[in-house]
Amino acid sequence: MAKAVVTGLVIAVALLGLMLGAVQAQEYGINWSATFFPSNNLTGTGVPVTIPGGLNFNWGTGAPIVNGVAVPGIGADNFSARFTSTQTFAQGNYTFSVTSDDGVRVYIDGQLVLDRFVPRSQTTDTFVREMTAGPHNITVEYFEGIDIAMLQFQWVFGGVVPTLGPSPTPGPTATPAPTSLPSIPEGAITATVIRAAVLNVRAAPSVYSDRVGRVLRGQTYQVIGRDEKAYWFLLQLSDRQGWALGYYLYIPQNEFNAPVVSNFALTGNPAAASPSGVVAMAFSTMKLRSQPTIYSEQIGRITWGGTVGVVARTISNEWWQVVWKGTTGWVWSSYFRVVEGNIDTIPIVQP
Repeated sequence: MAKAVVTGLVIAVALLGLMLGAVQAQEYGINWSATFFPSNNLTGTGVPVTIPGGLNFNWGTGAPIVNGVAVPGIGADNFSARFTSTQTFAQGNYTFSVTSDDGVRVYIDGQLVLDRFVPRSQTTDTFVREMTAGPHNITVEYFEGIDIAMLQFQWVFGGVVPTLGPSPTPGPTATPAPTSLPSIPEGAITATVIRAAVLNVRAAPSVYSDRVGRVLRGQTYQVIGRDEKAYWFLLQLSDRQGWALGYYLYIPQNEFNAPVVSNFALTGNPAAASPSGVVAMAFSTMKLRSQPTIYSEQIGRITWGGTVGVVARTISNEWWQVVWKGTTGWVWSSYFRVVEGNIDTIPIVQP
């Protein structure tokens, strides 16, 4: 009898392990239905789209493309979408993660569990929720304002659901130290922060690049450069330079008079340029492999937002050979976006 009980427990644990493994393997979910709207508030004539996989999109500054096809009637800016699905969970706590630019809302079984439906640059929100075993309805609502558009929604098993306790006794409010602003030469192009209380300044003209500083609403800085489309502006801070998104700035002069400056350097060496002149950015954490196949050895890990130099590609263009922190290897191209140069100039090789 005892042997039968032990055998039953072993089988149950194995089945639970398989079930949890399946859930984690499908952390983006499958079989989503979407409706895209030609407005930023989920109104207008909706365009239905079926998504076999999960919600993991980075459309950059272009119009939304789903399943390799542009969504008809939807432009690059000021659109919204509602994504719905039914996903099956094992019993337990799950950590949900939502990365978006701009706003997002999440409902689980009709209950609003995350509300960040406001204009903002790329931000990741997380929350932990206890899920019962079985199917659950999930709705993700998203909108895009201007410039970069991206959405990623995923979950992993584990996490601690926060419990409400007594409110802490309010203490004295800290007074922020005064910010020392750099001098601005006479006649220089300037930018004043107007649409954010605190604005991140980044190492490259992308919301995925490293943050090098912060500027505050009402502060004014010298503009020393811009990208080709005048979406991003290079500001002179007190001890460094950094990029800020123009949507949050007021520039009283003609911003196109600012010079176009070099956009991207390779991650791991800020002074390094791509040997081919083509730079790509990862919009997921990716494995760097020794050969252009998923069965080859992993020789590195490229972080979300990492920039690589592209030096070769396969004839199908599915794999790119890249330089990552001084190491040359292969990556699956679907999760990279070219941010500088022309991929068509990269030579095709037969590994």
